[in-house]
Amino acid sequence: MALLQCQSLPGIGCGSIALARARVQQCLAAASHAALLPPLLHANGGRTGLSTASVKAGNAIGFTRRRRRDLRVVVAEASAAAAAAGKVTPASPGSVSISDVLWPSAGAFLAMAVLGKMDQMVAFKGVSLTIAPLGAVCCVLFSAPGSPAAKKYNMFVSQIGCAALGVLALSLFGPGWLARGAALSACIAFMTITGSTHPPAASLPLLFIDGPKFHNLQYWYALFPGAAGCVVLCLIQEVVVYLKKNFKF
Repeated sequence: MALLQCQSLPGIGCGSIALARARVQQCLAAASHAALLPPLLHANGGRTGLSTASVKAGNAIGFTRRRRRDLRVVVAEASAAAAAAGKVTPASPGSVSISDVLWPSAGAFLAMAVLGKMDQMVAFKGVSLTIAPLGAVCCVLFSAPGSPAAKKYNMFVSQIGCAALGVLALSLFGPGWLARGAALSACIAFMTITGSTHPPAASLPLLFIDGPKFHNLQYWYALFPGAAGCVVLCLIQEVVVYLKKNFKF
């Protein structure tokens, strides 16, 4: 019987029945790992000596491997789609050029220099353009110009709206923790409703509530110094973006 099985398999000599049996077992093992056991059984007339449980186990192994491979493909495609949608690709230290560091840093220096010069021009008013929120705006505009927070709509709507909410909170609750909490929560609600998320603007109400030198501005604070300073920063940002694109080294 083993001799007949040996003859039914191509490439196996019939001089040794033991060798034929070993070759048959090797063929069956390879077929079960490749999920091709049912076609092999059909070709051999079902004469393999394996039980039904072994056949099912081989099929299950092949099916599991295919499922895992499909799952890896789906996960890889989803990750690629998320990265493309968000356009967030962390840069390795070796991929950052000198110009990518120099131009944003030079832009921030120029921005503070221009705002400082403007401070000297409005010093008689007792107010200042070099406020902390504008420092955060510089970081957003120069280092991440493609981020949602750097969009002009988000920036100006949030700067004007949040500053006005700070004035309103102070007039309703007076200076203190209640005015700060109400102003900050109102700013978050305002940015969510208008779709104008710009984190640096959320600090403007706190600056107004705790800064007596700004109280005389009243609702003019909605335009100055936040929105007015952003106009200057946006002009400088255009120069920085142009230099980054055209002068790389």
